[in-house]
Amino acid sequence: MKKYTFTEKIDTRSGFGSGLLEAAKQNPNVVGLCADLTGSLKMDAFQKEFPDRFFQVGIAEANMIGLAAGMTIGGKIPFTGTFANFSTGRVYDQIRQSVAYSHKNVKIAASHAGLTLGEDGATHQILEDLGLMKMLPGMVVINPCDFNQTKAATIAAANYYGPVYLRFGRPAVPNFTPSDQKFEIGKAVLLNEGSDVTIFATGHLVWEAILAGEKLFEQGINAEIINIHTIKPLDVEAIVKSAKKTKCVVTAEEHNYIGGLGESVAGALARNFPCPIEFVATNDTFGESGTPDQLMKKYGLTSENIIEATKKVISRK
Repeated sequence: MKKYTFTEKIDTRSGFGSGLLEAAKQNPNVVGLCADLTGSLKMDAFQKEFPDRFFQVGIAEANMIGLAAGMTIGGKIPFTGTFANFSTGRVYDQIRQSVAYSHKNVKIAASHAGLTLGEDGATHQILEDLGLMKMLPGMVVINPCDFNQTKAATIAAANYYGPVYLRFGRPAVPNFTPSDQKFEIGKAVLLNEGSDVTIFATGHLVWEAILAGEKLFEQGINAEIINIHTIKPLDVEAIVKSAKKTKCVVTAEEHNYIGGLGESVAGALARNFPCPIEFVATNDTFGESGTPDQLMKKYGLTSENIIEATKKVISRK
């Protein structure tokens, strides 16, 4: 089993900030819009380097989406920045009507996603955003796992023509993927080969899946671990191929089990290779205030929960 290590913990939102700056250096059409959260979205460096290409719209998220949609008509590649809750639920109508319906080249950058927003509580957390966004026709939905992958995903989003939802978070997490990785939208990443069960994970739960895989290996269970960084388009080929090998599946995500990665994987398997599946996700609930670690434990989003789900699904084979 391949061992993964990391030299630092760093938030994925910083990966976005670094990726946005690099994308802007590569393409003069990249512009940034922010809804009064420049520091929180780590857009400071972009603002400093390209002040004429940065637009602070204030706490007016719906207006920000409309502005971004209009900018694409002139050939710009706008990245809108605010918390994931305000990037989706607050402006869903504007995204649907002004961006998705006309397939505008807007990149919706959404930070502070999931429970790990922490102490700000349920009104600022969102556990429904992947479902909301993946249902929009033509919308690409990306949920990277660490700083390096978020940076690479941001650059890839800038080079892709069409609407993209890019989800990332606030807490410092292990940075373990290669700094020189090539990010391919819609292509899953095999982290560890296995034969007993497949664990499909996304976002912050990828590292938890790796930890679970190490503990399971010590117990004689060989788990195949796959990073599904793109929720849509989903890498159905990789999912079915792995499931046919292991005959059972666990999905892990910092999102409601309704509408998230788990349902996407279950749908793909139902159409191609039905097999036992267990979800590690929140159970149709809102979050609450607390530290990220406290909330991940309370809502069952840890490596231990993945291990429990793995043993349960293997017993169903």
